Amino acid sequence: MTQITLTINGATQTLSVPPMKRLLDVLREDLALTGTKEGCGEGECGACAVLLDNGNGVELVNSCLIPALQANNTTITTIEGLAPALSSIPSPLSPIQQCFLEKGGAQCGICTPGMILATHHLLSKHPNPTLDEIKEGLAGNLCRCTGYMRIFESVQQAAQLTQHTTNP
Repeated sequence: MTQITLTINGATQTLSVPPMKRLLDVLREDLALTGTKEGCGEGECGACAVLLDNGNGVELVNSCLIPALQANNTTITTIEGLAPALSSIPSPLSPIQQCFLEKGGAQCGICTPGMILATHHLLSKHPNPTLDEIKEGLAGNLCRCTGYMRIFESVQQAAQLTQHTTNP
C-alpha cells in the first residue's frame, strides 16, 4: 500500500492504496465517485475520462490507464465536480450538463460523463468551436447508442451558453 494525496473536486483526500491500482478504481471504489464509468477498460472509449492537473495544465485523461501513484499530488475533476454547489444557483447541473439533457446528448449514460468532461476541456481551449473542432475534441470518446449528432448539438449549445458565463 502507498499513501497518495489527491485533490478531487476541490477536496483534498489522502488514501492508502496499492500503487498500481487504477485511478478509475480509486475514484469508484475508494471515494464512491461512481459518475466516472468503465467502458472498455483499455483507454479506447473515454467513458472513464477525468480532468487531471499535475501542475503543468489540465489534461483530459482516461482514468483506467492512470496508476494511483501517478495521480499522487494532482488535482482531479470528475463529473461530480462540474455541477455547481446546490446553494449557489437554482440548477444542480452545470451548463454543459443542462445542454446535454436538453438536446438529447445524454443517451444510455455510459459515455455521457466522459463526453461532458471532454466538452468542458474542449470549451476551455476553444470557446466557440467549429464542428470539426468538436469532432476532434470528442474523438477519444465513443458512443455506442444512436450516434453523435445530438452530442454535437449539445456541445454547440453549450458553447453558445458558456460564452456568457465563466464556468462551462
